[in-house]
Amino acid sequence: MLAGLNTGRRAVKVVYYYQHIDNNNMIDILGRMTKISIVTGATRNLGFSLAQGLARRLDEDDVVYLTGRDSGRVARSVRLLSGHRANVRGEVLDVSDREAVERFAGAIADRHGGVDIVFSNHYARVQPGENPAEVIDGYVAANNLGTTHILRNFAPLIRDNGRLLVVASRAGSLRALAPALHGRFENLQTLDDVDRAVCAWRDIVRQGLAAGQAWPEWINIPSKIGQVAAVRVLAQQRRAEDLRRGILIAAISPGLIDTGASRQWLDMTGAPPPDEVAIPLLDLALEAACDAAFYGGLINLGRGEPGRFRTLVPWI
Repeated sequence: MLAGLNTGRRAVKVVYYYQHIDNNNMIDILGRMTKISIVTGATRNLGFSLAQGLARRLDEDDVVYLTGRDSGRVARSVRLLSGHRANVRGEVLDVSDREAVERFAGAIADRHGGVDIVFSNHYARVQPGENPAEVIDGYVAANNLGTTHILRNFAPLIRDNGRLLVVASRAGSLRALAPALHGRFENLQTLDDVDRAVCAWRDIVRQGLAAGQAWPEWINIPSKIGQVAAVRVLAQQRRAEDLRRGILIAAISPGLIDTGASRQWLDMTGAPPPDEVAIPLLDLALEAACDAAFYGGLINLGRGEPGRFRTLVPWI
């Protein structure tokens, strides 16, 4: 479905919006396109700022896929970015749906042959006062299983010098978890192992047993640890070849972000807005060469956060 057509002094630029993915059509008709980027959870806050930054900083022939679950918000976000330099395409994508992610990855492979930048940024919110046992299933399905769906399907498509970055937080360190629980996320070998560990925690929360087993009340902490564990496992499997090819797979701690959602949980006095937070993430994604020391780690890109900027947050 055609979402918009912008004309001006430059050649006509076409922006696409697709409600559904189909590997057998929607082939890229602009064969000259070069750099391909994807942002999940891109219709608001940091995700939108990342998509906007890519659209501004990439070239005219490049493509930014702006994805989200809500078709109306996706279409509206694409319209807002229609005047930017790169081509912005909207995709309705529910990352918790494994088959939908597989279809989208297949479509990207068919259209472009690979991808250069992936920001796995999606996040299912919870509100203060909500019962964790009642919201945990959807929370884990999007934030954790959605992340491993993205990693499984897009890691094989990353091109040389590409970036696969999972937006997590400092809470993704085992230091945020009771030492008695560290073993749940250590020595995992596969993404399936990570999924099993996260789902075991999910089931404990669902049964109302988490507090009695030293799990934190705030479900964000084990969820972020699960995301970082997934990055670490995938990186362990791919390290040698990825470093040879200049690929960076890493988790990102962006620091505090002043949004309507975060204000409900934390004091956001002095916290930067999403556009400002996005800048160092975009710098990392677009810089010509990656620091091999960052590979597979949790990178602190939050200014004013504990620890030095652009250093690794300790895992344990």
